[in-house]
Amino acid sequence: MESYKIDENGFYGEFGGAYIPEILYKTVENLRESYVQILESDEFRKEYHDLLKDYVGRPSPLYYAKRMSEKYGCRLYLKREDLNHTGAHKINNAIGQILLAKKMGKTRVIAETGAGQHGVATATACALMNMPCTVYQGALDVERQHVNVERMKMLGATVIPVETGNKTLKDATNEAIRDWCCNPADTFYIIGSTVGPHPYPDIVARLQSVISEEIKWQLEEKIGRNYPDYLMACVGGGSNAAGTIYHYIDDERVKIILGEAGGLGVDTGQTAASLQVGTVGILHGSRIKLMQTDDGQIVEPYSISAGLDYPGTGPIHCNLHDKGRAQVLAANDDEALKAAYELTRLEGIIPALESAHALAILPKVCEQFKHDDVVVLTVSGRGDKDLDTYLKYIDVMGN
Repeated sequence: MESYKIDENGFYGEFGGAYIPEILYKTVENLRESYVQILESDEFRKEYHDLLKDYVGRPSPLYYAKRMSEKYGCRLYLKREDLNHTGAHKINNAIGQILLAKKMGKTRVIAETGAGQHGVATATACALMNMPCTVYQGALDVERQHVNVERMKMLGATVIPVETGNKTLKDATNEAIRDWCCNPADTFYIIGSTVGPHPYPDIVARLQSVISEEIKWQLEEKIGRNYPDYLMACVGGGSNAAGTIYHYIDDERVKIILGEAGGLGVDTGQTAASLQVGTVGILHGSRIKLMQTDDGQIVEPYSISAGLDYPGTGPIHCNLHDKGRAQVLAANDDEALKAAYELTRLEGIIPALESAHALAILPKVCEQFKHDDVVVLTVSGRGDKDLDTYLKYIDVMGN
């Protein structure tokens, strides 16, 4: 049976690898040589899991959504990453990487952020561990996610608005990499998603795998078996999706459905659905599917969701899509907004706009479901940060 896990060279099928400037070679190579040994050590695992339990608040609940189940003709369970400290799955990765940074002797942390949840999580971890923190965020995202910006500053981070490009996540990542190139010896770059040069996609996936680790025993407890029929998640760079599927990636009994950001529509040019419209290229150190012109210039992405507003998708998901292991569908802005309001009204849960893109796929795939199929959908974050956007559209959504 084919495995969809990473190979010894840092590739998922044809996707992945480490395409980096010479100045970063030693830094990335040191990380590649060290990370597995550190992450699998008893000392790291104990410290990490103690913090997940007592600081992050894990395990996150697996909630049976009764009214949503009735509507979509299945047994729908929501994995509640929105209930983590800081409000999203991002904290799982930030806590793990800050421990990794300390064990590698690094004294300064940088990060990129889109919606701000990774920036907040990194700033939180740095405050906890007494490490200086600089976060790069596109100027447009600084504006539309101002609450998270203020949270980062309150936590002691320096937030640098990026004015280049379309002033979103791609541009923030570019600036973070420039900083890293200038300060490779003492700086640890905490990447927030399953993107970037190897070993970052594997590091982030391993740290987020606590999500599917918990799903296994929670399902055993609730339904008497440790696997669902379907797993669903939103996908941009792909960290919450990677964590959701990690322990099921080679289990063909489990179908994988991912929702990416369609923006105004995949055919409009105003989209971030890179798996639908992208071609193979190299971005931020990794071979992935990305939105680009025929001569390799990046096409600026668009999504109402700052966390999915990225022109590519992590190599894990590129391979799953390429091999047909995952069904990937686009949810447009209006569909995501409608889905967010639906969850709010039916279950009393206000999701992040990112998570709403997974919810918006339910009407597109529910005909596949049998009545007793178990569907686990990860609610990757809570909607506090998106209230301004939701309120702009409340009349459209039928208040």
